[in-house]
Amino acid sequence: MIKVFMIGIGGATGCICRYWVSSLSQRLFDNPFFPYGTLTVNVLGCLLIGFLGGISETRQIFTPEVRVLIFIGFLGGFTTFSTFGYEIFMAARDGQFIPALVNLLFHLVLGFGAVWLGFTLSKLF
Repeated sequence: MIKVFMIGIGGATGCICRYWVSSLSQRLFDNPFFPYGTLTVNVLGCLLIGFLGGISETRQIFTPEVRVLIFIGFLGGFTTFSTFGYEIFMAARDGQFIPALVNLLFHLVLGFGAVWLGFTLSKLF
């Protein structure tokens, strides 16, 4: 039960940080035609999960509770794109190039397709 609580705390904190960072970036770049806020959050989330994942793997400094707080909770609330990037990186690093490429393509094609389908379905209601 403690892990679920830690995920909730991390997720709430990550969501708030996503809002702040995204809003600040969007205001700094001041361009309504490109989602700089989303790009900033996604790239920063990937940087954080790569750095923290590397530290976690080499130094094993995080307890299981802290891992779920940070990786599932905070970074999950901040951006799930970081998990997507990390999983593809880990597969490629481990020599699983075909699964990494398939994962990348499936996420992009199916994700975009799902957005299009959802948007199209919304017009029916």
